[in-house]
Amino acid sequence: MDVSRWAIDLKLAPADRSRLEDLVRNGNTPQKLVPRARIALLSDGTRLNGAIAQDVGVSLPTVHRWQRRVQEQGVEGLLRDKTRPSRIPALAPDVVERVVEMTLHEPPGEATHWSSRTMAAASGVSVGSVQRIWRAHGLKPHRVRTFKLSRDPQFAERVQDVVGLYMDPPQHALVLSVDEKSQIQALERTQPGLPLAEGQPATHTHDYTRHGTTTLFAALNVLDGTVLGQCAARHRHQEFLRFLNVVEAVVPVGKVVHVILDNYATHKHPKVCAWLEKHPRWVFHFTPTSASWLNAVEGFFAKLTTKRLRRGSFRGIVDLQAAIHRFIKEHNRTAKRFVWTADPDRIIENVNKAKRAPDSRH
Repeated sequence: MDVSRWAIDLKLAPADRSRLEDLVRNGNTPQKLVPRARIALLSDGTRLNGAIAQDVGVSLPTVHRWQRRVQEQGVEGLLRDKTRPSRIPALAPDVVERVVEMTLHEPPGEATHWSSRTMAAASGVSVGSVQRIWRAHGLKPHRVRTFKLSRDPQFAERVQDVVGLYMDPPQHALVLSVDEKSQIQALERTQPGLPLAEGQPATHTHDYTRHGTTTLFAALNVLDGTVLGQCAARHRHQEFLRFLNVVEAVVPVGKVVHVILDNYATHKHPKVCAWLEKHPRWVFHFTPTSASWLNAVEGFFAKLTTKRLRRGSFRGIVDLQAAIHRFIKEHNRTAKRFVWTADPDRIIENVNKAKRAPDSRH
């Protein structure tokens, strides 16, 4: 008698049976697990193995394999595949070390960085091996991050000052993060693009018509996250002063105004300094040089660029400015208080460490 045809009762515990039934019903279950679960559920001693194979749509040996797996390993045996030894022989440790060491140095010739192919040719291993070594050691020679270390002699004092305003704003005062986003181009695509569709990204033409530029002066209220913005044709001290007057007009009387801004020459123009003398409730706090990331309004500028400007198509300057002001209005409806989380002492420590790093490599 052919025992392979016998009905088998796996004697599943109620909890295991319930778990397998959930796997079969759940549409998110990996498809390879569903036939295994059905085989186990149907192996209740009332069906022949051939009938189970036909019901599930698999071969008879497949039914036998998963029945044996449950008998040997329980239900958990259905949920994992056996690990198979790699067909690729492991590289010797000294070879891996040599590839890593070569990667950390510039390649010969005029190339600025290694590629997996040039490294494979230079080290005598396969391209796939190079890629596995790089992945295991977190090496990405094809990528580069830009940076700029502040050389401001007052870096620590200014960081403490600015971050202090973010984390502990003075009572009965307003804290504003102010800057200008200059040279915003009014670009009009030459043809209308196609909208986003299933399996098809949105499109726009690579060419465009230039209609000029505008500058956005913006003040972000750190206490509630709202933004006051004004567009201007240029970004000289004259336009900056006009913007300051706009802000002065809307700030309640009696409130001190603490302004965080960068070291752009316009912000320190003699006429701006004279304006400050006439408005003693205004106090300027300058971020360190080459540290515009300390200015909170830069986050709003990034949001404006990615969500409205980069993919926009504008028929002219007026159209661009109108779009910017609509975006500001929309932002203000859901604005939230700006929250600074980075430890200023840690920032100072990291910058000092980065300054020492080039010396330590020689």
